[in-house]
Amino acid sequence: MTYDGLDERSLARLLAAPFVVARSTLPSTLDLAHQLGATSAPSGSVVLADEQTAGRGRQGRTWHSPAGAGVWMAVLLRPARPPRGGALAIRAGLALVEAVAEAAPELAPRLKWPNDLIVAGLKAGGVLCEARWSGDQLGWVAVGIGINVKGRVAAAVRDRAIALADVAPGVTRLGLATALVPRLARLGALPPELDQAERERFVAVSWSGGAGEPQAVGLDSDGALLVRAANGELDRRVIAS
Repeated sequence: MTYDGLDERSLARLLAAPFVVARSTLPSTLDLAHQLGATSAPSGSVVLADEQTAGRGRQGRTWHSPAGAGVWMAVLLRPARPPRGGALAIRAGLALVEAVAEAAPELAPRLKWPNDLIVAGLKAGGVLCEARWSGDQLGWVAVGIGINVKGRVAAAVRDRAIALADVAPGVTRLGLATALVPRLARLGALPPELDQAERERFVAVSWSGGAGEPQAVGLDSDGALLVRAANGELDRRVIAS
C-alpha cells in the first residue's frame, strides 16, 4: 500500500530508515514490530498503519486509532545495552516532543511524565515501549507511537484530549514522522541511564498537570519521577508498563 502517497521504499528514504512496512489496517503496529524483532530486521525499522483496530496504551488502556487520523507507528530498536528502568520511555517521550516542536513550533508541546504528549493542556499523543527478553538477554524493544493529528476527538475524552490540527491546521503525518523517526532510531545506541542533560531537558519541557498535582522536583537517572507530596515528603514514582 501507499501511506500518504508514498510506497514503502519511498518512505524508507524519506524517514532515513533501513526498512519500512506500511499497512492500511493493523490490530497494533507494536505487534508487527515484535514480529520483525524475531527476524533479522535491523534496528530502526519502522511500522506504519493508516488505522489500528486494537491500539494499546500504557497500563492496558486502549488507543483510538481511526483511519487517516494520526500517526500510528512503531520503531524497532536493538539497544546495545538494556536501558535502566524507564530511561528509554523518557527518551522516547522527549524525542516525540522535540519532533512535534520541529514540525509545528506553534504547538508548543510539553511532556507529561513519563511520555504523554501535551498540547494546549490536553493530551495529543503518547508512547508505549515494549521489550522482549530471552532469559536475562534483551532481544529488542518496540517503541509504539500514537499521535492524534487530525482525528475527531471522541466525546468521552474531549475534556482531556486534542488533535494537533486543532491548533496547527498545516501539520501533516509525514512531517511528524520525518522529524520523529531519526530521533527514535538513535536511542538504541545511548547508555543505559539518563544523563544530567537529558534530565534537565525533561524538566524544561515537562507539564505538571495543573493545580492540585504533586510538585515535581526532579528526575532520576532511571526515569523515575521525584515529587514533593502535600505533606512535604519526597515520593519516587517509577514507570509502570
